[in-house]
Amino acid sequence: MKGAEKHQHGGDVYRYKGCIDFSANCNPLGTPKSVIRAAAESAARMADYPDVHCQELKGALAVYEGVGQEQLCLGNGAAEVIFSLCLAVRPQKALVPAPTFAEYEQALASVGCEVVHVFLKEEKGFCIDEEFVQAIRRERPRMVFLCNPNNPTGVLTSRGSLLQILDACEKAGSLLVLDECFNDFIRDREEYTMKAYLSDHLALFILKAFTKRYAMAGIRLGYGLSADLDLLDKLETVTQPWNVSSLAQAAGVAALKEVDYVEKGRRLIWEEKEYLRKRLTDLGYRLYDSQANYVFFYSGRPLWEACKDRGVLIRDCSNYPGLGEGYYRIAVRTHEENLKLIQVLENIREGGAAWQERS
Repeated sequence: MKGAEKHQHGGDVYRYKGCIDFSANCNPLGTPKSVIRAAAESAARMADYPDVHCQELKGALAVYEGVGQEQLCLGNGAAEVIFSLCLAVRPQKALVPAPTFAEYEQALASVGCEVVHVFLKEEKGFCIDEEFVQAIRRERPRMVFLCNPNNPTGVLTSRGSLLQILDACEKAGSLLVLDECFNDFIRDREEYTMKAYLSDHLALFILKAFTKRYAMAGIRLGYGLSADLDLLDKLETVTQPWNVSSLAQAAGVAALKEVDYVEKGRRLIWEEKEYLRKRLTDLGYRLYDSQANYVFFYSGRPLWEACKDRGVLIRDCSNYPGLGEGYYRIAVRTHEENLKLIQVLENIREGGAAWQERS
């Protein structure tokens, strides 16, 4: 498979200019002005190297997350943390659910790791269940990747189930890499985050990012949380120095002050997601229990090309392992944009009905 084909994701606004992008799941409020201003002001210092230790950003982030600075690592997006983590651990075998975020498997493949999939069943709502725990016990992988809520389905795994998975990982000698990048958009986020268990469980590594929470995808800023200081030291040795630019550091510090913005974005998403779910159900699509800032659904007819031709990008999920043709994911955006999406889908449905009558 060619490189361009491997990296098929949402957010390709450069190839499809002028479209409303529902394929990438960032805060619909857009990047805070304070963040844009901070990044612009820091550009005046681009002749200087960035702070290689990211001291100011780490200090602010430690307060925000309620952890020690020594438990933090920073990356050029969460994706770099994933790749560096695989390089540091160099697992021979890893366990990954399917469907889930593609970068886990790409990073594991880059170090020659055998990837074992646990295929999530549609009839069970694509939920993580006892079969996942049993697979950890049976396979005894060195690493286990889990996204909560999952991407692209948006389905949540309860804290009780996560604790069972963590216990199984510890007994199997596995590192549980828990991706909480979409945790910010669920209603009871504190009921699902596993941060409180970090200090007592060295087998737990949590991934987070600024990308979705602050609509900062272009600046590339992610981070990891772990109490395993030896692991973080190994991670640092395989990560290039100055991997977080001065612009990203300044933007991150400014973003962490945007408390009201985050809460406003959360409430907008909850309200608009209910609107989208109702309208999509009325249009006859089969919806799943997404708790994230996106809606995951199944359509009996192709949608991606027809939406693109009408100025809307949605995420075709057929290239996720464990899924096939007909599965789509759409981000929750502003009401005006969501209205446009629904109008496009109604137009597609009417066109399909007209075609059936003619045929």
